[in-house]
Parts: sequence; C-alpha cells; structure tokens
Amino acid sequence: MAKIVSSFFISLDGVVESPDQWHFPYWNDEMGAVVEAGMQSAAAMLMGRKLYDEWSTYWTTTDTDQDVAKALSGTPKYVVSNTLETADWDNTTVISGDVAARLSELKERIDGDIQMSGSATTVRWLLANGLLDELKLLVHPIAVGHGQRLFEDTPTHPLKLVKSETFQTGVLNLTYVPDAG
Repeated sequence: MAKIVSSFFISLDGVVESPDQWHFPYWNDEMGAVVEAGMQSAAAMLMGRKLYDEWSTYWTTTDTDQDVAKALSGTPKYVVSNTLETADWDNTTVISGDVAARLSELKERIDGDIQMSGSATTVRWLLANGLLDELKLLVHPIAVGHGQRLFEDTPTHPLKLVKSETFQTGVLNLTYVPDAG
C-alpha cells in the first residue's frame, strides 16, 4: 500500500510560495540528498492543478536539468482537479469527481510512495480528509513576510514529529505524521 508523502521548502514564518525567490542560498549537498531520496522513492507523483500547469510547462520545455525532466516525465503523475479535462504531459492522469475515493483506491494499487512537492491547497485538503501519510518540511531560517502559507485558515490538525535533522545551513529537515491522539 502506498503512502502519500508531501514535501515543502518552507520559511520560518510558514511561507511556501515562490521558494525559488528565497531558498537557494540554503541549498547544499545535505538538502540535495534529501530531495533526491524523495524523488527516488516516488512510485508516482500527486499534484494540484496549479502545480501541474507550472511543472508541465517548465519540465517539458527546459534545456536545463534534463535528468530531472526525464525522471518526472517517466513517473506516473496524478493531478487532482475538477476543472482540468485532459493532461498532455506524459504519464499523467486527472483525478476528479469523488477524489477521496479515487485516491484511496490509488493508495491500494500503488506499491511505494506517492510524492508531492508543493500544492499547499491540495495538502490541506488531504490532511483534512485523512489521506496524507507524511509531511516533510525543509524549514529555512528566514522570515519571508509575505506569500501563501502552508496552513491558512485551516482547522487544527495534530501532527507527530517522527524525524528531525539540522543541516549545516540551519535548515531543519522535519518529518511529521498525522497524530490520531
């Protein structure tokens, strides 16, 4: 049975929007190893509509990072959307309608992790519906001050810290699971 694992670059004040504008000064081999391990454990990728639109445009046209582009293209991708009718990126399936039931079926069918990177709205929905298995945060020692936060106007969700590590840059590598009590 698959686990849905969500990973974020996140600032100290909870911002997950536009990490390309603030996280690169903290990138090092430790962070690269964590990101690579997440990609290698991915039996499939899950994303929301907005992230799909951004990634499918970038990763199918970029001339840089061809290894990443090929890996993402070859990985089965599932997009949660009730508005996207077709997906042109290789190996992409749109999940709509009874999304919770479809994702539960997907978790039963897939052997390995269903990885997410980004898609804050989708992660909040997964957590609220008991479908998120792990939340991995790379907490950067910077207060961005503006932008979408991971948890905005959400109900309380108890989480349990199951792994923590501090990188040389001061970035915290934290893994949480839902805490049923």
